[in-house]
Amino acid sequence: MPHHLIRKLEHFTKLSCDDRQVLGAVASKRRTFAEHSDIIEEGNDPSHVNLILEGWACRYKQLDDGRRQIISFFVPGDLCDTHIYILREMDHSIAALTPVKVAEISRASLDRLMDEHSRVTKALWWDSLVGVAIQREWTVNLGQRTAIERLGHLFCELFLRLRGVGLTEGDSCALPLTQMELADALGLSNVHINRTLQELRRAGLIVLKGGCLTIPDLAALQKASLFNPNYLHLDREGRNLDANEPASD
Repeated sequence: MPHHLIRKLEHFTKLSCDDRQVLGAVASKRRTFAEHSDIIEEGNDPSHVNLILEGWACRYKQLDDGRRQIISFFVPGDLCDTHIYILREMDHSIAALTPVKVAEISRASLDRLMDEHSRVTKALWWDSLVGVAIQREWTVNLGQRTAIERLGHLFCELFLRLRGVGLTEGDSCALPLTQMELADALGLSNVHINRTLQELRRAGLIVLKGGCLTIPDLAALQKASLFNPNYLHLDREGRNLDANEPASD
């Protein structure tokens, strides 16, 4: 079962046992990708949707001279664009940042799921809208926030996204990103990222060691980063439904 996806979708609405089973059925074809390999490349025909089951990936654009802009990070439970197969060809690439396991969901399977399971369909639309909201926030990051605000904001976002799918332990979470990958995502140089990390550490706002991020005081980091979590839309009705209450279409 794609547990992380199910847990994320249930921030929007409670899914029935049938909903969960059909999500498991459509996500049954699995593939693995090595660290730093492309899952799909710009120009490829996107014949299916990739669901991240394990590991971290990113969406990126690369200029002819080799410069790369990371546009988004994918963590377990993330779909790499629910309706990407509508396009004739990819206009960006998706790469594995760590060893990654994905489920390949075919167009026919996804169309059938969305035709027959209205609750899942609404939850997937919610997930797509949250993805668009995250892109808007990243645009604000690149255009307006200082280096400390950009990096702190990204850490807050990733921590809350991981917490939403059950992948945090207390105030800590995995962060298997290199300084260069952070630089490519935030429009900063590698040297600037290193200096900003040191500032966040000295301020006691983060502890980053061995691929593990600890945020001792989330509220303090949010304040320093001008972070408002409203764009993640994690306060939907699904969180307020009784776990024993039967869900119905």
